Amino acid sequence: MCGIAGIFSLNKQPVDVALLHAMTDKIRHRGPDDEGYLLVDNVKSTMKSYSGRESTETIKEKYPSLKHNSKATLGLGFRRLSILELHDCGHQPMVDEELHIALSFNGEIYNYIELRTELEGMGYSFASQSDTEVIIKAYHAWGEDSVVRFNGMWAFALWDGRNQRLFCSRDRYGIKPFYYALNNEFIYWGSEIKQLLLAPINKNLNKAMIWRSLKINSMLVYDDETYWQNVHSLKPGNNLSVMNGCVEIKQYYCLNISSFEQSTMSFNKAVEEYQAIFLDAIAIQLRSDVPVGASLSGGMDSSAIVCSAVRRMAEPMHTFSSYYADTPALDERKWINKIVKYTGSHSHLVTPTAQNAMAWWEMATELNDLPIAAGFVSQYAVMHKAHETGIKVLLSGQGSDELSAGYKHASYRYFADLIRGAKLGKLHKELHAYLPKGKTGESIAMLGKIGLSALLPESELYKLEFNHLRFEPFNHNFTSDAKHEAGEKILKHIGDIKASRLSNFLYNMMHNTSIQTLLHFEDRISMGNSVESRVPFLDHRLVDLVFSLPSHYKIKPPYTKLIHRKAMQPLIPEDIFRRKDKGIFSSPFYEQWMRGEMKGYLSDIMSSSAFRSRRIWNLPKINQQWQRYLSGDHKPAEMLYHTFALEIWFRSVYDQGVS
Repeated sequence: MCGIAGIFSLNKQPVDVALLHAMTDKIRHRGPDDEGYLLVDNVKSTMKSYSGRESTETIKEKYPSLKHNSKATLGLGFRRLSILELHDCGHQPMVDEELHIALSFNGEIYNYIELRTELEGMGYSFASQSDTEVIIKAYHAWGEDSVVRFNGMWAFALWDGRNQRLFCSRDRYGIKPFYYALNNEFIYWGSEIKQLLLAPINKNLNKAMIWRSLKINSMLVYDDETYWQNVHSLKPGNNLSVMNGCVEIKQYYCLNISSFEQSTMSFNKAVEEYQAIFLDAIAIQLRSDVPVGASLSGGMDSSAIVCSAVRRMAEPMHTFSSYYADTPALDERKWINKIVKYTGSHSHLVTPTAQNAMAWWEMATELNDLPIAAGFVSQYAVMHKAHETGIKVLLSGQGSDELSAGYKHASYRYFADLIRGAKLGKLHKELHAYLPKGKTGESIAMLGKIGLSALLPESELYKLEFNHLRFEPFNHNFTSDAKHEAGEKILKHIGDIKASRLSNFLYNMMHNTSIQTLLHFEDRISMGNSVESRVPFLDHRLVDLVFSLPSHYKIKPPYTKLIHRKAMQPLIPEDIFRRKDKGIFSSPFYEQWMRGEMKGYLSDIMSSSAFRSRRIWNLPKINQQWQRYLSGDHKPAEMLYHTFALEIWFRSVYDQGVS
């Protein structure tokens, strides 16, 4: 929806208004439709709104333009992507003079209509149709407990003038970002890391974070860390408050481990409940004052979203898809076209090229604030096309695999639980259904992984299974202090909770690794194109339901995502439901582009003075692996990609941030 920025004095010193303006301007891509500011002097107890250069004309008439010499102890900045309440009634920062509350909010509260009705019954009145105003009234009615009533995605900063309190919150799963940094006098926050790099803070590199994200396949292993030692991510499901100069962070949501797999609901009833929640999630996530489209890959998840959404829409839905005509395994047009025909949607197809990848790589990395995964070119092309078409909102299938055990590693944990529970008859029967027929070597490898899943703690399994460090690209000076620390952090943050091996794995995917990484990329690439991405499968009601269900509701070999499949079956064409060839969508980076059209581009990076003088790379090792890859050995490809991606991050983000 938008982007936020803010500065608050911890000791009532004046904030740097010019810096606030720069931090807000840095995320113009997140909100090109409007701009606004609020300055609060909590010494004099005053609040005053200001317009910016790109505020609407009526806002410029209503509020004075921001002056850099203005005095304040709190500043809020806002960039708006208009989706709900398109008129100036939805302008932010929003101020309720009567309640002495001001709010700068990024995201959507999907159940705002129901909350508004409840608040009206309590005597509250509303001046707009926006969910922003609902947050203000909800906070006044219920305080910080208001956030547990929200169904949505959010990151916001709220000023409670009566209590002289700054209250910030981030949604349950981190769909919307919130970063902050502290020095001795101020707290700074924003939607993206690049904003905080403008502030006068320590900008030392977090080497351990970099090392471990490369080691386990670029997953971020979230605590509150970033690639910068003094820039922190407010963890999902947490609130941050500042009062009397003290900063306090409190968790308001976490998956309830004691409820895992405890439901006694029948399978058919669980399928019915899953489908009902999913359809309601679609219904409330279609709430918008602008057209809503969808990403469509041709798989079951995105197909179910499109098929369910069009039934509630008066006009045909716009769908956006990417394909690679020269790579049959990545050409999903057959399946995409089936859904388009079935639903009568308007289809928009894009086919990214190696030239696109070279043109977009640095730009996408800068948007992302992190080295970017090889699949970025598909996602960027889709979001760019949506922006060109004028569609501001896309529904996405992110989260389904993490929630419903769609990955092969989840199946290994399922079998591990059968071993640990001594359910040997069931183990034998279901292994027979799961293991590939006529592929002895592959079957033996799978059995080995299942055995390890039964024996090792989850943290050790992560280090083994997701270790894509085929070679170490760093020299000793970079890794000597980071390597041990990174290993310790993996052990610390990949939790071994008191639950089954399968629930343990899914818990970490949801809370610590995969979904956090995917949502980070989803937000940056979509908002970098001024498009809001919504994720119906991460409705918290659905997440809580699935974690409460027994393991055999999720996996029944040879099928993964069992309950999900059964719930989606009535919603999609039968041939989409039955297809077995849908894998994880990627791009031709590793097998084609890097040794083909991008070879010269990547060779130039390796031979550049910037790369060779960076003093972190093990140049002989990287060159050796590059030559090995060019000679036809595919094994070094992924690690070489991550090496190049990190170098591009150094150039487009790190070098700019410390300059």
